[in-house]
Amino acid sequence: MGVETKKMTNSIATAGGEFGERLKSWPERIKSFYNDVRTEMRKVIITVFLFGLFFWLVDLAISKTLDNMLHYLARH
Repeated sequence: MGVETKKMTNSIATAGGEFGERLKSWPERIKSFYNDVRTEMRKVIITVFLFGLFFWLVDLAISKTLDNMLHYLARH
């Protein structure tokens, strides 16, 4: 074999080793990805709940204030 052929063979073997390692770590990487997604979704759900609660309270306060103002103005 020529020098270039040996280099090519070594480079293919090395790339195959890296591919093999990536292939072996695939289930663990998928598990890690889904755990990260689950963690982020919990944060999103909590944030949406807190914003919903906040806007409900603001809406309630504005509604009561306007209702009281209209009743007050209607009497005078």
